[in-house]
Amino acid sequence: MEVIAERKTKTVYRDNDKTIKLFIENYSKSNILNEALNQTRVEETELNVPKLLEVTKIENRWALISEYIEGKSLQELMDENPEKLDEYMDMFINVQLNILSKTAPMLNKLKDKMERKIAETDLSDTIKFDLNTRLAGMPKHNKICHGDFNPSNVIIKPDGIPYVIDWAHVTQGNSSADAARTYLLFNLSGKKEEAELYLQKFSEKSKIEKRYIQKWIPIVAAAHLSKASEEEKAFLMNWIDVVDYN
Repeated sequence: MEVIAERKTKTVYRDNDKTIKLFIENYSKSNILNEALNQTRVEETELNVPKLLEVTKIENRWALISEYIEGKSLQELMDENPEKLDEYMDMFINVQLNILSKTAPMLNKLKDKMERKIAETDLSDTIKFDLNTRLAGMPKHNKICHGDFNPSNVIIKPDGIPYVIDWAHVTQGNSSADAARTYLLFNLSGKKEEAELYLQKFSEKSKIEKRYIQKWIPIVAAAHLSKASEEEKAFLMNWIDVVDYN
């Protein structure tokens, strides 16, 4: 088997036409089953996603086995062809907008997840109150929000058809929150130029004003703190000031 990704809690392998996501020992069973359930709920929307084939245990470790999608990620294509960044960013946003056009009523609610993640942080009670007040005032939508939408999670098959992988963080909620998360992910990767290009293009294509997306940034940054490295935490704290964008 070939290792294709390593994270703190899991290692992802390719085994011929299958992808095996193998979690660390003692990883939460409820998290595993929730991820599996969420992926199957997204499958039912007929979006281009790898089909979940099996939930199993390998040497006492939980594993999710899915279809392997042959192709290159949009991140690889962007890195290999920097002169095509504009074209690839359009493709990236079109895929995201297609996801955001779908609904899956049984998915967990984004607002509930954000509230829980903010509660888990070491932020002061005052900042938590300010963030939760802002969160409570955000419009309630039910769009499918990928939750980790970045170019590494979009695979372009040899025939040009895009597939989206890694649905561990999917929820239903406000599309501006998902866009704010993607904008933050570009910045966390040190890709400031790409982040601003993304924000501009997403705003134009979705007809959502940038300031509405920016209102979500402190909330999304705070929700990301619990899984961030020390270096990322320092960066995220700069985004958590609760300010109004005009």
